[in-house]
Parts: sequence; structure tokens; C-alpha cells
Amino acid sequence: MSTEHISGRSAEDTSGRRFARSPWTLGKTMPGDPGVVLYCFPHSGGLAGEYIRLGRQLPGVQVYGICPPGRGGRAAEPPVTEMDALVAALLDSTRFSGPFAFFGHSLGALVAFEVARELCARGRELPARLILSAYPAPHLPRTARDLATLPDDELTEAVCDRYGGIPAEVAEDADLMELLLPAFRTDFTILENYRHRPGAPLPVPLDILGGDQDSVTAGQLSQWSRHTSAGFRTHRFTGGHFYFRDDPAALITTLRAVLAPHQPTAGRGGGT
Repeated sequence: MSTEHISGRSAEDTSGRRFARSPWTLGKTMPGDPGVVLYCFPHSGGLAGEYIRLGRQLPGVQVYGICPPGRGGRAAEPPVTEMDALVAALLDSTRFSGPFAFFGHSLGALVAFEVARELCARGRELPARLILSAYPAPHLPRTARDLATLPDDELTEAVCDRYGGIPAEVAEDADLMELLLPAFRTDFTILENYRHRPGAPLPVPLDILGGDQDSVTAGQLSQWSRHTSAGFRTHRFTGGHFYFRDDPAALITTLRAVLAPHQPTAGRGGGT
């Protein structure tokens, strides 16, 4: 398995070739050869670290978080505010080799889906599975209010009210919010400018996740079924948009079960 996306150092494949690491992927490399690699695409304004921590409870799974320019350790880089450009920049810099899967939450679900579509268009290896969370099927009309151009205080209030995505202690810290709001604006610009282009269903199984108290409805999630020709399942959790913050164990149990078929027997652990 090639590991050119390893964070922090160059990597080698089994032939001894060396690759430059991708700045898009963050995460501590687990020892040995993982059974499967899980790439996590964060929500609007989110950081890779929240998702990298999932790896602590997924034996045999190497977890990397996707970090776009303009945030985290890439804060000094110009942000990308258009979906096609974001996807192209990621794929031009990062080589995925399997078995691997994508997990995306909210905006991350849409980005992961479009990355998989572009991998298919380029004739590159596809993820063994797409695990997409808390985002309506992309062909549905967009009904959400535009947020990208709101003043800082209104944007903060809107994100807290709609998604609960900013902890109260963070939202009340003006200096910290000054650092975080540009990432939210960038991501909402991507969402607000996104236009779905019809295409053939992906030959990749889809697992669609969502909270039963989220504004994203079960009906909107079920519509993802038209975007795969290789199997479709939905998983509902107790909670809102960030259901996994309320009950991390429920998400971990589901991820273990979903990823287990793609791992060598020796690499599986804790699956249900």
C-alpha cells in the first residue's frame, strides 16, 4: 500500500520509491500496514484533529484528516472557495491507494462525494466505501440561508443556532472567533456556489449517517441512494447535527462494522 500521504515525513511504497507527503492529509501514522485507510473530510469550519481522534478507537484503521488551505497548519495559505478547484487541488497533490474509504460530515460529505466522482472521471482507484454524514443528497434543491457574507456577530449566531457547531466558550471568545470565522466564510462560500452536475451513479457503496434531531431529514438522506450502483444503507443516531459529539461510541461502533469487510481478517478489531 502506498503511503505518500503520510503527514510529517516522506514515505515509501513496497518498491522503495519515495513520495513527497501531501499537505492535505494530517494524522499520525500507525505502525505496520493498516487494514484500511480512512480519510475524514471535516464539516464547515472544522479542523482535521476532531476526526483524526477517531483512529484511537478503530483498531487496524489508519485515519487521516483532510486539511484544506487556509486553516490549521495551512492558515497562511490562500483559501479555496470553489468546489471544483478544491477537488482538483486535493487530487493533484494526494495519491490514495487502497483499500481506503472516505468519511465526510456535513460539508465534508459533499466534498468527499465530489472527490470520489473526480477520481472516477480520472480513472483512478476509488474508495472501497463512502460514509457520508448529515448532508442532504446533492441533487436536492438548496434551501439553506446564505451565510458567507453575514457580519461576524450574525454569522456566529447563525452557526450556533443552526448547527450547534461552535462550543459556547469558543463563541464567546472574540479573539478565537476572529481566527475561526474566515474558515466558516470560505466553507459557506463553497456551499453557496455549489451546483450539482448530474452524472452516472458511483460504483461505490454508500453508507449515509444522520442524527434524528437534525434539520437534515431522513427523507433528504435517503435520496443519496440514486448516487450509487453498488449498495446503499442509512444509519440513524440519537442527536442533532453533531450527533457523534453526544455519543461518540455509537459512531465508532458503526464505523467498525462498515469498515470491517474491507480489512484483512488479522486487521479487524471490535467490529459488530
